Amino acid sequence: MTNPIVTSFWDKPTGSWQYVFHDPVTMRGGIVDPVLDFDPLSGATGTHNAQRILDHVQGAGIEVEWVLDTHPHADHFSAAPWLAAQLQGARTGIGERVVGVQKLWKGIYHLGDDLPEDGSQWDRLFADGDEFMVGEVPVQVLFSPGHTLASVTYVAGDAAFVHDTLMMPDSGSSRADFPGGSSHDLYQTIQRILSLPEETRLFVGHDYAPNGREPLCEATVAEHRAANVHFASDPTEEAFREVRDTRDATLPLPRLMLAALQVNIRGGRVPEPEANGRSYLKIPLDQFEPR
Repeated sequence: MTNPIVTSFWDKPTGSWQYVFHDPVTMRGGIVDPVLDFDPLSGATGTHNAQRILDHVQGAGIEVEWVLDTHPHADHFSAAPWLAAQLQGARTGIGERVVGVQKLWKGIYHLGDDLPEDGSQWDRLFADGDEFMVGEVPVQVLFSPGHTLASVTYVAGDAAFVHDTLMMPDSGSSRADFPGGSSHDLYQTIQRILSLPEETRLFVGHDYAPNGREPLCEATVAEHRAANVHFASDPTEEAFREVRDTRDATLPLPRLMLAALQVNIRGGRVPEPEANGRSYLKIPLDQFEPR
């Protein structure tokens, strides 16, 4: 088995980590959770983040086979379709349960029949346990619900892209209070991730650089077991859920949630332009309580 080389890219405005992993033997690789820029004040989108990734893979000579989303994100737009269009032969993928998220949010946004609820916006929908190769690096898909009902983890060799399950050890775990989220499911997901070999490198989806430290993205299973503030004590599910649910009740909704999800349930595409050539986002008034 070949272990991948992983390169990380941090998006400061959203605290999001984006990754490129590749096989050093064949130079084939994949991209995980790329960010499409969005300024909510002006409504402008952009490709600065995605261009950084594109420049990296082209400069390093990496043949990208997959552009992968771990779930439909609530805090940024996905750049997966833009990158796949720039990279000949690259395919997009996400977990198969995304169809449930599409159905849920299609109702919230009161969208019409122009949005298929079948996951056809991606090239492949992955099921739990699916396996594929990127060069000589084996990749396994783990269904990882809790943060959303559709989240998946990609385990590529000794590197696992765990998205919004664990944070860095000094921050604990990710929230589980979005529509379709569940602290019960999140606990079970994290137990499964922490059962991976202790040398497995876990790459998180977000870091907000608490207490002025530098943003970080990687810690091993062993390091999380020893120092994660939510799991080092090996809590029962009841104890974890009390901590997680209490914390979640104090958190505001993500600043970009209502904008991001109507793009991301379309696979990272903005709504079709209207007669004047511009695309528009919908905001469902009074759907959520203020926090």
